[in-house]
This record gives sequence, structure tokens and C-alpha cells, in this order.
Amino acid sequence: VQLQAFGGGLVQAGESLRLSCVASGNTDSIDTIGWYRQNPGPRRDLVAEISSVGNTAFADNVKGRFTIFRDNAKNTVYLQMNSLKPEDTALYYCHAVPKYGSPWLAAWGQGTQVTVSS
Repeated sequence: VQLQAFGGGLVQAGESLRLSCVASGNTDSIDTIGWYRQNPGPRRDLVAEISSVGNTAFADNVKGRFTIFRDNAKNTVYLQMNSLKPEDTALYYCHAVPKYGSPWLAAWGQGTQVTVSS
């Protein structure tokens, strides 16, 4: 499975962005796709994730502002980010977890930069 992330950019506080994560390869073996973000430093924090059956989870600091949804026909997961804040500035990555028994462990897309100015 390969992932490509798109949609980052520079916006002002209060504006919106939509990130896209496009999966290719053995996409039927994907269970959960999540978005993580990384500020300067090595740690990547989970922002939101969605399972193959549509269950979602969000970090507390984005609840009510971000939504995540998937278009299975396009093998794409979207992260809709509204009411952006300067503290949302980060490099955003998408990440895929396989279904049980799949012959791969996990996959990361390349990062896409989101910068929110005050």
C-alpha cells in the first residue's frame, strides 16, 4: 500500500483546509487510515482516524473543528479542518493500518505542510 497526501497550505486563523490522502496498491487490505501531525521534533501525534467501517476518533484539541471521511470509490480519506488555529501548524502525515492477516505492517504518506498565521 502506498499513500499520497495533498492539500496543505498557508491560511489565516479561522480559515479552513481540506487534506486528502490517496491510497494505492492493495487498498482492500486497509483497515484504518489516520492523520498525524508533527511539529518541530520527532513525535507524530494522532489528529483523527477512520476505520474501514466508518468509526472515527479525534484528538481532543481538534474535536468540533475537524472531520474525517472517506470516499472508498476514490480510495481517498479526507481531513476537513475548520476554524484553524496557529497551533494547528504542523507537517501532516497520513498513515494506514492493515486488516488482520495482511502481509504488511503499516504505511505512511509523505507529509504536507499546514501553516496557520495569526
